[in-house]
Amino acid sequence: MTTPRTPDGPVRVNAVLDAPLSRWLWLVKWILVIPHAVLLFFLWIAFTVVSVIAFFCILFTERYPRALFDFNLGVLRWTWRVAYYSYGALATDRYPPFSLGAEPDYPARLDVVYPERLSRGLVLVKWWLLAIPHYIVIGFFVGGFHLAWWDGGLVGVLTLIAAVVLAFTERYPRDLFDLVVGLNRWVLRVAAYAGLMTDTYPPFRLDMGGAEPSTAKSL
Repeated sequence: MTTPRTPDGPVRVNAVLDAPLSRWLWLVKWILVIPHAVLLFFLWIAFTVVSVIAFFCILFTERYPRALFDFNLGVLRWTWRVAYYSYGALATDRYPPFSLGAEPDYPARLDVVYPERLSRGLVLVKWWLLAIPHYIVIGFFVGGFHLAWWDGGLVGVLTLIAAVVLAFTERYPRDLFDLVVGLNRWVLRVAAYAGLMTDTYPPFRLDMGGAEPSTAKSL
């Protein structure tokens, strides 16, 4: 007997591959996302400031103020939607909304379970010392962070391959989509951990596919 499937971790990344996709729109998406890039530049400055404030709140109270948590979660959601539309995946032609909200109808979604308590000890080391192994791994995945999402790296190469295949066949290879989303899922888990939003250490595991993996317990 199997119990209902439950989420595997506090960071949940889900994505739906849109079809059909334009064969050539990807060539100009770098222009189309400029308004988002400008806004995200300032939002990430705010994200950093909020994270510093949250650091001291956690250190003294063991709590991440809910309003601050929701803001930083919104920045991550906004960034993921822009990445999914542009060169972090190219898996939808639906223009990303200018929103910090959940936007459940958009094909790229992100949620982080709000923690009622966070460790005072971990907050001192997790964002720099404990996360170093993951920084090395995701550095290979993404090359460097930019507001259009990734600059080079494995994700950029795979997305370019998908774009070329799409241009010639009008299809986004499903296996390639699963891999690209899996890589992005790893990056987003690390981003939430480094942003002090969870004490759950990100797994060294490539969970591929658009749906967030679940665990099933057998009885």
